[in-house]
Amino acid sequence: MMGRLVLFPTSPAMTASATLNLDDANAQLGAFDAAARVAWAKEHFRGGLAMTSSFGAQSAVMLHLVTQVVPDIPIVWIDTGYLFPETYRFAEQLRQRLGLNLKVYTGDLTPARYEALHGRAWEDAEQGQRDYLRAFKVAPMKRAIEDLGITCWLAGLRAEQTDHRATLRPVEKQDGVYKVHPILSWTGQQVGAYLKQHKLPYHPLVEQGYASIGDTHSTRKVTDEMTDRDGRFTGLRQECGLHLPETPEENQSRGSSGL
Repeated sequence: MMGRLVLFPTSPAMTASATLNLDDANAQLGAFDAAARVAWAKEHFRGGLAMTSSFGAQSAVMLHLVTQVVPDIPIVWIDTGYLFPETYRFAEQLRQRLGLNLKVYTGDLTPARYEALHGRAWEDAEQGQRDYLRAFKVAPMKRAIEDLGITCWLAGLRAEQTDHRATLRPVEKQDGVYKVHPILSWTGQQVGAYLKQHKLPYHPLVEQGYASIGDTHSTRKVTDEMTDRDGRFTGLRQECGLHLPETPEENQSRGSSGL
C-alpha cells in the first residue's frame, strides 16, 4: 500500500549541500511503495534528480517505473566501450519504446588507448580491477553528476543482490549526493512479475544463462549453485564501484550509522 506522501520543508528543491534528516526520511519512505518513493524524490530534488541504468538483465523495470512518474528524467548510462553488442541494441530498443532522455558518459580514454597504455588491467583481481573501474565507471559518473547538476540519484539496487546492498536504506547519501532506492526490498520474483505485467523485456542474454550483465571481459554465465552477482568480475568482486562511498570519511560514516 502506498504511504501518505508527506514532504519535508524544501526551498524550493534541495541541493547537494542541503541537510536531510536521513532517519526521518527513511522512516517515512519505509512505508512507501516504489512509485511513491520516486514521487518523493521528484518533489524534493526536482531539477537535480536523475537515474542510472546499466541496461542489464532487468533494467527495464526501473526505466519503466521511474519514467511513469518523471517522464523526462535524465537517464545516465556509463558506456565503458566493452559492453556486449546485445546490450547496445537492448538500450536502443528501450530508448525508443520508453522515450528515454538518455545521457551517455564514457571514460576519458578510449578502450584501445587504455589497453595500449595500461594493458588488460581488469585481469588483475586487485589493483588492476580497481584502476579500470575507476577510469571507466566512477570517473564518468562523477562527470555526469557535475555536468547535469545531480543532487539525487535514483538507483535500482536491491537488498538481496549483494552483502553491501543488504545494508542500505531507501535513501542514503554517498559522496555528497543523495541516493534513493525505490525497489530496494523487491525480490527477484517481484521483478519478474513487474516485467510480465507490463510486457517488458529482459536483456536478451538472460536466455543464454547470464544473470548479471556488464562488460564482456568481466561477465560470465551462472550455474545453479552461483548467485547472480557471482557472474561478474570472475566472482571476486560484487560491486563495480559506482555504488560504494569513495572517501574514507564516507566509509566511516556508513559504519558508524550501523548501515
